[in-house]
Amino acid sequence: MTSNIYYRSIFPLVGILVILIAWQIYTDVFNVSRVVLPSPTDIFFATTENFSQLARHAWPTFLECVLGFALAVGIGIPIAVALSSSVILNLTLYPILIAMQSVPKVAVAPIILVWFGLGMESKLAIAFLVAFFPIVVDTATGLNATPTGLLELAKSLRATRWQIFSKVQLPAALPFVFAGAKVAVTLTVIGAVIGEFVGSNEGLGNLLLTANSQLNGPLAWAALVWLSVLGMVLFGAVALAERFFMPWAKTASH
Repeated sequence: MTSNIYYRSIFPLVGILVILIAWQIYTDVFNVSRVVLPSPTDIFFATTENFSQLARHAWPTFLECVLGFALAVGIGIPIAVALSSSVILNLTLYPILIAMQSVPKVAVAPIILVWFGLGMESKLAIAFLVAFFPIVVDTATGLNATPTGLLELAKSLRATRWQIFSKVQLPAALPFVFAGAKVAVTLTVIGAVIGEFVGSNEGLGNLLLTANSQLNGPLAWAALVWLSVLGMVLFGAVALAERFFMPWAKTASH
């Protein structure tokens, strides 16, 4: 299994290396301005020179993403369970959820800023809003997609409603839950940055905005790289949780 992990890790690393080499050659050959497109080496040196500043701004963005995601999971999954359990609730709330999701979060961000202020609460609220919908939809879909045969079998064994939910429906829905969680956790990074763009004194989004206003291209791109790494770390954490809660899926994939 370890050799398989190493084997699968080679391809993305090779892809990234090829892109970085081509990027470096392009900026050197065509003498591209650092403000327009800094080279990978410029971004590397900007990262090392401003490492403490990037780390200081990464922490609040990380917290906003994690807390916003936790809030989306904590509220979204119970709502998905309610939607899948009641036809009336489904017919009532589902169109409202779709309408809420259709509103651009960039347009809502200034209103949320007025409600919650410049602190972490407003960024957390925007991160929650962008992560909430995929968790609700995927979880509800998973619960509704439980094989009828399993439900009939549980009923024939005189299982209670709670036993049917906890022993049949929830395990069957876990692949959908984690699929939604993987999408949602990367969206929280976007939500946190939107909040920091609209109004903030800290965070990688704020640093990116400040670096752009000062025409400091390498630092702006360094902030983008840190945001990308943050998204990958959060995605990896959800993938690890998936392996923990769904060990049978790992076995099946091999």
